[in-house]
This record gives sequence, C-alpha cells and structure tokens, in this order.
Amino acid sequence: MYREKQDYYQALLQMTEGHDLKDPFGKVPISVYNQMCDWVENNIGKVNTKKVGRQIGKTAFEGMVNYKLITDKPTPRQVMDALAVVADQMIQDPKKRGWKIMAATEKSILMRRTQTFNSSLQFGLLETLIYKSGAISPSVEYAKSVAAGDAYDEYLITWK
Repeated sequence: MYREKQDYYQALLQMTEGHDLKDPFGKVPISVYNQMCDWVENNIGKVNTKKVGRQIGKTAFEGMVNYKLITDKPTPRQVMDALAVVADQMIQDPKKRGWKIMAATEKSILMRRTQTFNSSLQFGLLETLIYKSGAISPSVEYAKSVAAGDAYDEYLITWK
C-alpha cells in the first residue's frame, strides 16, 4: 500500500522486525499491529487507516468464503456472525476478546469491539464486509466510543 513512499514503508518495516511476514499464518503480537495502525493514523491520517481496514475487509471476506464460513452471497448478519467466529479463532487472546453482535434488525447491526484493535480501521473493515454482502449504501458510525469514555467501542452498521 505504501511502496511508493519508502520513508513510510521503512518506518513500518522497522516495527515488524523479528516477525516473519511471509507466512500468512504467522503470528504477530497485537501490540505490533496496533503500533503500525496508530503510526499510519498519526503520520498519514485516519483516511489511510480506514483504507487499511477496507483492504483487511476484502481479505477477510474472501477468507470467510474460502473457508466456507459464509456463501459468496451472504446476508449482512451472516457476515458479522462469521467476523465474530474469525476473530475468536484467529486472535489468540486469553480474555477471548473480539467482536460481539449486540443487536440486529433487517437493516442494521450493532457490533461491539472488545479487542484492542485500532478504532478507526474498523470503520473500513465493517463497511467493506457489509458492502461485500450485497447491501446497498452501507454506513458505519459510533454508537459508543472508548474515546468518549465508554467501556467499549460499538459500531452501528446500517444499509438500505
């Protein structure tokens, strides 16, 4: 994503020193992931962090389909259920933090993020996952925010 900006690329590479990024199943501590996301957000801007989230959303959707967690034409609810499963399986957290569906209607889902993921990145991730489900005009906004003093970030996802 930042190959054309070597000064950015080098800073991000330094953060991953000692980790094998060529192994798609290799583990990288969440602290490194968050450090990289925070660096992108603080040095390049929140818009770029959201772009990273969109790319992760595309990759996650493809993985969910390939591993048969969802069909290639799932409902938004099926995608969010799969996101919670993927987070539970892929994130090695003794506290079992990840994603939880708090409420759902025909045109909305309220998701709680209990893991320490970068908050801004999640907008791109969630928006892309819902869009890939075929939902029209997906939108994501905070229902609750850690930055505003809430215990968790909660994202209200809506579509037409």
